[in-house]
Amino acid sequence: MTEGRHPITRRTVLGTSAAFALVAPTVHAQTAVAATAKGTVFEDTDGTGKPGPASKGVADVMVSNGLDVTKTDADGRWSLPVAPGQSLFVIKPRGWSLPIDEATQLPHFAYVHQPDGTPADLGLRFPGLPATGPLPDSIDFPLRRAAEPDQFNAILFTDPQPESLAEVGYIRDDVVAQTEGVEAAFGVTTGDLMFDDLSFYPRYNRIVGTIGLPWFNCPGNHDMNLEAPDNIHSRDTFKRVFGARDMAFQYGGVTVLMLDNVEYLGTDPTKPNAFGKYRGFFDDRQLGFIRNVLANVPIDSLVVYCFHIPLRTLAGTDGAFATVNVKDFLAAISSHPNSVSFSGHTHTSEHWYFGADQGFTGGTHHHQVLAAVSGSWWSGPFDERGIPVTLQSDGAPNGFHVLAVDGARYTTTLVPAHDPNRAQLRLVLDSQVHRDGPEVMRDYHTGTLLSGPIARAAVASTRVVANFFTGGPRSKLEISVGRGAFSPMTKVERIDPFVTEVYTRNETTKKPWVTAAKSSHVWQAGLPADLRRGTHRVTVRAIDEYGRSHTARMVLEVV
Repeated sequence: MTEGRHPITRRTVLGTSAAFALVAPTVHAQTAVAATAKGTVFEDTDGTGKPGPASKGVADVMVSNGLDVTKTDADGRWSLPVAPGQSLFVIKPRGWSLPIDEATQLPHFAYVHQPDGTPADLGLRFPGLPATGPLPDSIDFPLRRAAEPDQFNAILFTDPQPESLAEVGYIRDDVVAQTEGVEAAFGVTTGDLMFDDLSFYPRYNRIVGTIGLPWFNCPGNHDMNLEAPDNIHSRDTFKRVFGARDMAFQYGGVTVLMLDNVEYLGTDPTKPNAFGKYRGFFDDRQLGFIRNVLANVPIDSLVVYCFHIPLRTLAGTDGAFATVNVKDFLAAISSHPNSVSFSGHTHTSEHWYFGADQGFTGGTHHHQVLAAVSGSWWSGPFDERGIPVTLQSDGAPNGFHVLAVDGARYTTTLVPAHDPNRAQLRLVLDSQVHRDGPEVMRDYHTGTLLSGPIARAAVASTRVVANFFTGGPRSKLEISVGRGAFSPMTKVERIDPFVTEVYTRNETTKKPWVTAAKSSHVWQAGLPADLRRGTHRVTVRAIDEYGRSHTARMVLEVV
């Protein structure tokens, strides 16, 4: 082969070698216009990840460039236009599996077309994309047959967000360790895998890899190359490690779309680390990708959307907190009525429902903001293991969720990292107007403001506050005191007094931006005014968003 030139026949196989098998030939000029890529999807019968003489193409498999979606022909062949910086990827169909990296369990599904690599003059702190050269003659995606039932579980992470190597260890010991014994088909993280330091990716991926499940990842606002002048190269490190900004796959009868809805607006030299602004936004290319995938998906099947920035949140409507073009997204997904979307970002636990008035014309779309792996960014006092308690600002514990799918139906369940009993409710007493004041906190032992005893004179002014960690608009709570009948509790948007006490007593252990905030999942009820002195059992019964029952109890002393 002559130096500086390529052989006549070249083939790139997305197999079991280094992540995403990027081709790095000799130096060449980058082409600014789209070229035509072609290749095959084939059955990897011998497990080598490479097509052989006996290999057969797999027909009717979706392949995409992040906008267009084509299907393979009878021989497994496909072709698509691709421009520099774009990814080509196979959309794994039901009944097939992707090649998996043994150490990280990251699936190999994409080829990134970056002929000249990431421009050196950008000065990215973390390595971007190597030069891939002109398109190979054939880009081939291997698949292997796999049984996939209609009923299965998936593990949902969001915002592991380690700020230091010590916090990477917290992810390992506090949350990854809790996945032991959870039966699941695959895992998903909806962004902020990192906290700006992208050099932690290798260690983090190996830790998550010990769970032993194929793991799919969305990027968050802290997974960016902050030195990038705009959105174009802000994901170069992410694409090098994970393959594509947007992708999709199918498992059982479900289609999952992993989307990057963080638009980087460019670097800001006046800010620490030059971190510029961003907003939650789905661009026209992503909306087209969604529509093109859905055009090949049965209308009555379940579609799951994963992205980082919520569609809506109590934290605010600004683009830094929520997606600014929610109606455009809801219009794009309206063709399929059975849908749910998951996000993170705000380190809160929330449920939202969207109908025709908000742009979803397919009935009702359910959006869930997941509790963060890192809780309050690994803040709070250390527990007996030396790991921060990291209580979220809305009172929910840190942890992860289990998505349980049965055909087109689904449920989610929070798995709290610190609670071996995996409780879903916390009960406290709100009996003093100035309970928040440091001067009041100083005069009481930890917890007495929240669990009593209380004076008989304070009964009428005391509220029982229930934090139902993943409660939402469809949840219902009722309370019984002593032998009394159950009566409804009132849902309120308020700060959980438990969070106030934990944060106030442990001020020096918090990250500076962490403050108690209103919760979307708090209920309260007053005590019976005629409650006598003595000891009384308080019972709270809850019905969650999926109709499941939960119970919590406390012992109340009136003195």
